[in-house]
Parts: sequence; structure tokens; C-alpha cells
Amino acid sequence: MSQIIIGRNAVTEALKNNREIEKITIAKGAEGSVKQIVAKAKDKKIPLYYSEKSRMDKQADGGVHQGVIAVVSDYEYCTVDDIMQRAADRGEKPFIMILDGLEDPHNLGAIMRTAECAGVHGIIIPKRRSVSVTETVAKTSAGAVEYMLCAKVTNIANTIDELKERGVWIAACDMGDQMYYQQDLTGSIAIVVGGEGSGVSRLVREKCDFVVSIPMKGKITSLNASNAASILMYEVVKQRG
Repeated sequence: MSQIIIGRNAVTEALKNNREIEKITIAKGAEGSVKQIVAKAKDKKIPLYYSEKSRMDKQADGGVHQGVIAVVSDYEYCTVDDIMQRAADRGEKPFIMILDGLEDPHNLGAIMRTAECAGVHGIIIPKRRSVSVTETVAKTSAGAVEYMLCAKVTNIANTIDELKERGVWIAACDMGDQMYYQQDLTGSIAIVVGGEGSGVSRLVREKCDFVVSIPMKGKITSLNASNAASILMYEVVKQRG
């Protein structure tokens, strides 16, 4: 699921070209252009680690790393069209999960696993400020990552507009008056689940057609994102019969 890129220029180009970078390791005490790499990585919320040069030499296996090593994902993302086509190929109404700002790879992996079991046609995530498909995601998904389509889009709100134009109803998992089991989820549907803590963003929620709420009876007022997603996915399965 991953490979390494070594050297300042190579890593800088990877950042410019929006490669799926899982993490960047910097040699302790490195100066010069490394500071620009660090700044760009922080802006993209790419995890940064600092290590001794001797350890990085071993990781680079003799290559000239110049104090910078990036681990990049070789996972192949699909397009929204690919997801819609999978639904058409199966003769089913589109069933899509949209993850708005999810940052925990364990949550993404768990959602992918449940989505594959529930017959979801694909998952949509944003390019920025969101977890990518990493080794951790692959392991947590228990192999589902090999079968579940995942599209990475520039703008979730715009993607929602495009799905609406194609006849897909958009449901936001959020607090509201209508419980998830009271909503009709039998048609073409995309369910939006927000990030840990922050939930669905205001703009994205405003784009949604309706809200699906999960009743909370305890003192904690929210579920883990993957748990909430699982409940809603299987409600769709139940309603579709």
C-alpha cells in the first residue's frame, strides 16, 4: 500500500503534485529547504516525524535522502463516476457514504469494512483536511480496502450538488428532530458523516436534503464516527429489504 520517496527535491515535488503522502520523516537538526517542506506538510496536515540520520540511512537503503523521507500511498482512488457506474452495473440505486473531514485512519478503515459488507457502492472523501487510505486504514478494514471504491474530491459541497443533479438524495448524520429510522432511505442515497468532534460542517449540512439523527439516551452526546456510520448503513440495508 505504500512506498518511500527520498530527497528534498523529490519530496517537494510530491507535495506540489498532491501525492497521497502518509507521513514525512525529517532528520534532527536539518536546515535549509527542509523548513519549507515542513511548512507545506503542516499546511496539508501530513504527519511529521523527526529521526536520527543513522536510522534514516537504513530506511533509505543507501540512497541519498538529504534528511527527508516521505512515505506515499500507492492506493488507486476512483472517481464519482466510477461509483455511480458500479451501482448501475449491479442494477441497484446508488448507495454512497460521504465522509466530511474524517481524520482517524481507524475510523476510515472500520467504515470501509462495514460499507463493503453492507453493499455500499463507494465512499467519497475530501482531498484536504481528511484522512487518506493508508496502511493503517488497510489493516483496520480487514481487506475491504481492496474491494471498496473510494473517490477523493476537491470540494465536498460541489460534489453533493453534482450527486443531486444525478438524482441522489443527500442525508446528513447530525442532531435533528427526525430519527434515522423515520426517514425513507430506500431510494438513491448518499449519507454524510462528519469528522470526529466537529461533525458535519455547516456548509455541507446546508447542502443536504435532510438530516438523519441517532437517538442518544446517555450522558455522552455523540457516537464514534464509524459506529454512527454502521448504524445508518444497515438501516439502508434494512429498508431496501
